[in-house]
Amino acid sequence: MKQYVVDAFTDKVFAGNPAAVCVMDKWLDDELMMKITVENNLSETAFCVKEGKNYHLRWFTPGGEIDLCGHATLATAYVILRFVEPGLNEVHFYTLSGELIVTKNGELLEMVFPAYELKPVEVTEQIRDVIGAKPVAAFMGRDLLCVLDDEAAVRACTPDMAKVMQLDGLLLHVTARGKDFDCVSRSFAPKCNVPEDPVCGSGHCHIIPYWANALGKNELVAYQASRRGGVLYTRLEGDRVILAGKAALFSEAEIHID
Repeated sequence: MKQYVVDAFTDKVFAGNPAAVCVMDKWLDDELMMKITVENNLSETAFCVKEGKNYHLRWFTPGGEIDLCGHATLATAYVILRFVEPGLNEVHFYTLSGELIVTKNGELLEMVFPAYELKPVEVTEQIRDVIGAKPVAAFMGRDLLCVLDDEAAVRACTPDMAKVMQLDGLLLHVTARGKDFDCVSRSFAPKCNVPEDPVCGSGHCHIIPYWANALGKNELVAYQASRRGGVLYTRLEGDRVILAGKAALFSEAEIHID
C-alpha cells in the first residue's frame, strides 16, 4: 500500500506539521489502521477511500481516531490533487465532521471547516498552574482555548503534560496577539499521545473565531509558534472557518502489511 508523508502549512520540508496519508482502494479494519498510525508515530495518519466522485476520510492519532484534523486534511488533498487525480482543482471529503471541501487557490490549498462555538470558562488556579502564566480569558469548544497577554508568553509556555491531561477539553491551545502575524498560538494534545501538535488546523477553528471577534476583522494570518512553525491564511465566514496553507512532500513509501 502506498503511503505519503506531507509537511502541511509550510512550503518546505522539516517545517509545518507532518501527516502520513494512505489513499486506499478499500478500507482496512480499524485495528490495522491504528497499528499503522502507531508505527508512523506522527500526530496524525489519514486514511481515505474514494466513494463515487468523492472521498471518505478518517484521521487517527497514536491515541485513537479523532473527529477533525486540519493539517492531515490539507496533506490528503495535496496527495490527491498532485498524484491521484492531478486534473482536479477541488476535492470533497466525507468525514466525522461532515463534508469538507479543499480547493486550489494559486499556491494555497483552501479548506472550509466548521467553527467551534466558544463558551467562556473560569480561569482557574489549575489552568494557571498548568500553563505557568495567567490567561486573560479562557474558552471551551471541543478544546480549551487560553488567551495570554503577549506573544512571548505563548512562546515560553512549557506545560506539564501530565497536568494538561487533567484539564477539560481534548486539546489545550494558548494564543496571543502577534507582532508579525495577527495571532500566534501553540497546541498541546497529550490526550491524543501528541505532546505538542506542530500546526493544528482544528485548533484554529477555535483560535480564528476568537481573534476575528477580538480584532474586528475576518481575514487573519496566523502563526503556530511550535519548534517547526507554520503559517495559516484564514478567514471567518459565519459559522465556517476557511484555512489555507501550502504543503511540501517529504516521502513516498510502500507499506508491507501482509
